[in-house]
Amino acid sequence: MARLRSTAPSERAAELARLDAACRDLGFFQAVNHGAGDKAKAMLDVAARFFALPFEERARHMSPDIRAPVRYGTSFNQLNDGVLCWRDFLKLLCNPARLDDVVPSWPNNPSDLREVMSAYARANQGLFRELMEAALEAMGITGEGVLEELGCGTQMMMVNCFPACPEPELTLGMPPHSDYGFLTLLLQDQVNGLEVCQGDDDWLLVDPLPGALIINVGDHFEIFSNGRYKSVLHRVRVNSTQLRISVASLHSLPPERVIGPAPELLANGTPRWYMDTDLTTFLDYLASAEGKHKTFLQSRRITT
Repeated sequence: MARLRSTAPSERAAELARLDAACRDLGFFQAVNHGAGDKAKAMLDVAARFFALPFEERARHMSPDIRAPVRYGTSFNQLNDGVLCWRDFLKLLCNPARLDDVVPSWPNNPSDLREVMSAYARANQGLFRELMEAALEAMGITGEGVLEELGCGTQMMMVNCFPACPEPELTLGMPPHSDYGFLTLLLQDQVNGLEVCQGDDDWLLVDPLPGALIINVGDHFEIFSNGRYKSVLHRVRVNSTQLRISVASLHSLPPERVIGPAPELLANGTPRWYMDTDLTTFLDYLASAEGKHKTFLQSRRITT
């Protein structure tokens, strides 16, 4: 991030090229020197303390509704999944334009949860905007309008706890899936578990750099880039000895905003490879899909 913020044109240009290549070729990268280290550490700490609370306290926030703005539970969809994932989660809707309005609905135990998690959410939003501005510049897209919309868009934090599992070979922390939004910024502790699909059931274990955030392209960004950037399947493995905490922050445009390929990328007769979509379309699809191998992105591709 220090190179992206550099005032030396050549240094910034070189880092923009690296960012562009990572989004285009891999769909994943790690961001270091982002400046949110203290808030990230506090976020992991309060998350661990929340999941250590008695089940009855955590269960106060359970809901079968995947659209609920605050939701504690297990798996993608507690009603429809045939096999539950080996994880607990706390989902918090924290849209940047309405964050102060929604924080009072968040859990108030631990007592500092709202303060710590809202501070991290704000820092995460700032970093997301910085990365989006750089990615749009790398693609040659005039991004002021999109960035303004993203400032009024959606941000969801999925706070995950993957307990130690006595038989880890029999389950997954999360099944293979891609993320719906533009970018996901993942904070995790130093326990490995995230794996990225390299094709043909070949999975790469991500070894997190100390203090890094792991960033991945979401379905909406692949559609917006008309396939230039890749939203890649990933999953979470569990282990028999260590609990793992992670916080995935998913960012996108306002839920009513229809998303399609950027007009600049369809100039000169370039074919469109994706149908338009919006958040409601994704949520409807997610509610009806099985609990693994989510194929929403494939459902939006134009194949002829």
